[in-house]
Amino acid sequence: MSFKKLNPLLKEALNDLGYESPTAFQKKALPKIKSGADLYCLAPDNAGKTTALIISVIQKLKAEAFEDSPRALIYVKDKEAALELEQRFRDFTREMDLRIYCAYEEQNIDDQKDDIYYGVDIVIATPKRLSKLFSMTGIHLGQLQLFIIEDAEFMAKSGLYNDVVRIPLSINKCQYLVFAAEMEPKIERLQEQFMDRAQIVRVKK
Repeated sequence: MSFKKLNPLLKEALNDLGYESPTAFQKKALPKIKSGADLYCLAPDNAGKTTALIISVIQKLKAEAFEDSPRALIYVKDKEAALELEQRFRDFTREMDLRIYCAYEEQNIDDQKDDIYYGVDIVIATPKRLSKLFSMTGIHLGQLQLFIIEDAEFMAKSGLYNDVVRIPLSINKCQYLVFAAEMEPKIERLQEQFMDRAQIVRVKK
């Protein structure tokens, strides 16, 4: 898949940011993601996984805001990863009205509930904070289209796995994407929870 087949605003953003052509991983992964399949996206560092994630979310959401409930949820390991990914998204969405929200533990949770209530399209969250928001009915996931885990190796840490897998058990079917360097045991275990029909896209070093 070339960048020519993407949303015009997304193509313009890629051009402005200096992306000329997809990486080998992106050539394999982007068409599969666009098809709507649940996927394990496995590739080493610097293969273009994060950029593929961002491209896929913007493309799926048609590069525009819609109603109030989040349509994409992205799990990351910690506050630093959340803020970094948020900035990457903002680099791509300068000419779009997509609303990106970052949720992590150090923030006041009541303020987070209010911010989310007033409308967001993409939520980037740490597992424990999203789990708490969900328990407090501080986030509505009824319109969710994409459930994504970025750098999924973090789920090996104690407790985080359960915080991640509880959400798919409580929402309607959406597209699930897991990005990681390789298929570790806890990542593979997701097949028992909600990834049972997932395909694997893999690029090695």
